[in-house]
Formats: sequence, structure tokens, C-alpha cells
Amino acid sequence: MAFEDTLRSLREFDVNDIDFDNIGSWPTAVKAVLCVLLLVVVVAGGYYYHIKDLQLTLGNVQAEEERLRQDYEKKAFQAANLEAYKAQMVEMEESFGALVSQLPSDTEVPGLLEDITNKGLMNGLEINSIALQPEQAREFYVELPIAITATGSYHDLGAFISGMAGLPRIVTLHDFSISAPAGNSNALNMSITAKTYRYKDGEG
Repeated sequence: MAFEDTLRSLREFDVNDIDFDNIGSWPTAVKAVLCVLLLVVVVAGGYYYHIKDLQLTLGNVQAEEERLRQDYEKKAFQAANLEAYKAQMVEMEESFGALVSQLPSDTEVPGLLEDITNKGLMNGLEINSIALQPEQAREFYVELPIAITATGSYHDLGAFISGMAGLPRIVTLHDFSISAPAGNSNALNMSITAKTYRYKDGEG
């Protein structure tokens, strides 16, 4: 009977009779509907102003978790291969030391010039001049150009250039030119720049 009374009161209720100054006089059913509507509004407001922010925070935390997981996997892989990295580092240091040992110091440059001269004479060349050029500083090393002019046959010049690779110090060859005066192929004039290198070793 109470339910039928509630339905009857709802049917008989006139919206125009609503008195907001005296809510207590409203029928029980109307007040119940109002409470339900207020509950829906509060829940919806709570979702948008609280739960939604929590979901955004959760999304950020999940993204951070994924980043940390990837970082952990990367570091775990590096830790598992630590010994291999150490062995590789030792090998690289040895290789670097071997390369640095091939770079002449200032006191070894005269000996290098002598080696170049001897290499030319051994291959039948006439060394016309060997002249040191100004040093050129690079980031980690100093470059020392050496201008060389020599005369000889085509095969002698080729043997000299090939023999430069056998020097105990690093020497690279650049900017060569060959001319044949009066068409004499046995007296070719060659001009070439040889470059050797010196490790800066903390120089400014």
C-alpha cells in the first residue's frame, strides 16, 4: 500500500505547487526523487573533479613505470655484458696506445725525415727537397705537413709511394703532382705533401 500511495502522490503532485522555501512539505516521493537526482549530480561531479584526475595520474604513473622498466632492462643487459665491455675497453686502450706510439714526438721528426730520404734513395729517386711546413693543430692531434719534391722514373716514384706505407710512423700522402720535362719519362718530377701527426697530449 505504501508503494501505491507513493505513486498516487507523484501523480497528484503539481510542479507549479513546488515551494522551495518549504521543502519539508513536499511529498515523500518527490523528496526521494530529488535525493536521487542530487546523488547523481554529486557522483558525476566527483567523477569529473576527482576520479578523472586520478585516472590522469594513473596514466602518468603507468607511462613512468614503462619507462623505468625499459631503463631497467637496458641496465640489466649492460650489467650482464659488463665483463665483455671491460675486455673491449682494454682492447680499445691497447689499440689506441699502439696508434699513439706511431705518432712521432718533436724529437723524432728529424729521424722521420731521414727515413723518408732513405726510402726515396733506396727506390732510385733523387730527392730535390724536403721542407717542413707549419704545424696545423686539430682537436686531438697536431698535423705536420712535409713538402717533398723528387725526380725519378714512373716505377721508381710508384715504389717510393708504396714504400711510405711501410714506415714505422704514421705518414699519409696528399696533393701530389707529376710532370715530365721535355717528354723524358725517366726523369719525372714529383711534388707531394706527406703528413705526419703528433698527439696533443693535453696541450691547449
